[in-house]
Amino acid sequence: MKLDVNALGTFYRMAREGAGLAAGRLTHMLGVETQLGVTKLNFMRGQEIRHDFEDSTEKVGVRVKLTGAIEGYSIVVFERESALRVVETLLAEADPDAAVEGDVTDVDEFDEMTESAATEVGHIMNSGFIDGWADVLEAVIDVSTPEFVEGQTAEPFFGDIEEAPSDDDLALLFQSRIETVGTEVGFNHYLLPKRESMSRLLERLRTSDGIEYDKLEGFDRMAERGAEEVAETATTLTGIDTSVEIRRLNFVSLEAIPEQVANETLVGTAFEFDGMPSGYLLFLFDEESAQEIVDAMVPMEVDEDGFGEMGTSAIKELGNIMASGFLDGWANVLDTTIDHSTPEFIHDIGAAAVDPVIIQLGENQDFAFVFDTVVVADGREFDCQVYAIPDESDLERALNNLEVDRIEETPTTAEFQEVDNT
Repeated sequence: MKLDVNALGTFYRMAREGAGLAAGRLTHMLGVETQLGVTKLNFMRGQEIRHDFEDSTEKVGVRVKLTGAIEGYSIVVFERESALRVVETLLAEADPDAAVEGDVTDVDEFDEMTESAATEVGHIMNSGFIDGWADVLEAVIDVSTPEFVEGQTAEPFFGDIEEAPSDDDLALLFQSRIETVGTEVGFNHYLLPKRESMSRLLERLRTSDGIEYDKLEGFDRMAERGAEEVAETATTLTGIDTSVEIRRLNFVSLEAIPEQVANETLVGTAFEFDGMPSGYLLFLFDEESAQEIVDAMVPMEVDEDGFGEMGTSAIKELGNIMASGFLDGWANVLDTTIDHSTPEFIHDIGAAAVDPVIIQLGENQDFAFVFDTVVVADGREFDCQVYAIPDESDLERALNNLEVDRIEETPTTAEFQEVDNT
């Protein structure tokens, strides 16, 4: 199975078109305004998908089986409380007099009526997504009778689906989010396609020789090793015991990347890297985490806000060493050379922290593979979001030269550049 940027771009447009239709139908059905959140194509291992569900919250979902142009399963998943609020709103709209009398307000449990209402909502949402995909593909996709599912883990939602990936398998997963304005109601949408069905689509949509799918799996593992090196480096340099939290490879529109960045003050470093592949690498900390780093690295009292000359130098030093570990690991596996610039200090709010990189990349491409990693500290405030965004044409060439067997055999060795603090 081979893929390329054109095929994935078509999939991305399918996801956006379907999410737009689903949002419109939710607005019409509930009489409340909706907004489309981030849409992603995620390359996720089965264990990561399951991890997403194991957050101690009860969930309900509606799933349908697909045949035709796409084969597999489409699933809409709500947090249970969100589903109950949607049902409450829907039933109140259907029978305002009953709502006044209190018959359909304050819904706490799913009975036959509320389960039926939730299934209707989920089915309409699924149909919106699927109709959008069919429009983009100019093809027919048939949908089975909807099935109501509830539980606290992934097992009730995916456990009996043959298409669901095993823990170590990398799956292409469509994920979209729609939110109702002014409320806390939202849901996620998942498409689990059959591999054979996806392969046929990719063959139809590709416009280049493409990348073998197992090469992408290899690059995903390579990025994971780079992230592990980042965690080890951070532990050594700061004395704060750190580890890599669940991570994934996303394929997104460049314009969607700023939407994923937390709307808060961020501190970090940005690098441009050059070689095969070239691109950009960012390490972003929330302000409190960055302060923890400065306190751990600088053995004396610094400026009140922690980001004067010495605080900035500490963040740049850590970023520089983490970048070397991350990129040298890639270079060793790819048997190439990747150089990176001196660190550029970032101290800005939300999307503004990544906008300069997006503007530069946008001159030559519309989409990007984003290695989205979180490094966390045990018992300390030290959350680091890592964005590695390679140039798409370089990435295709690099992956075609990748020897997957080298990944586990090749050591990660970093040669650190001196940080220019001027």
